[in-house]
Amino acid sequence: MTGTLAGALAARKIPTQPDRLSSEVEGFIENVDGKPLITRIKVHYHVKVPQGKREEALRAIEIHEKGCPASQSVQRGIAIEWDGEVVEE
Repeated sequence: MTGTLAGALAARKIPTQPDRLSSEVEGFIENVDGKPLITRIKVHYHVKVPQGKREEALRAIEIHEKGCPASQSVQRGIAIEWDGEVVEE
């Protein structure tokens, strides 16, 4: 998902390198019918953007998962939550 977000930011001419985009990902494992399964994934993005690009970055975060093959595949059985923190520099 982070790679897809990087592409969405690049399309808006928002640089992601070096150290301008990172993510923290947390998986939740639960016992389902006696088997340990990943039931939920939470992704939190940290994005540093140039002045005036905050709204564009927030929009990219809002829509990026619709174009992410990993997210679209996994969410059939695993709930995915995401949010982002955008800081203008």
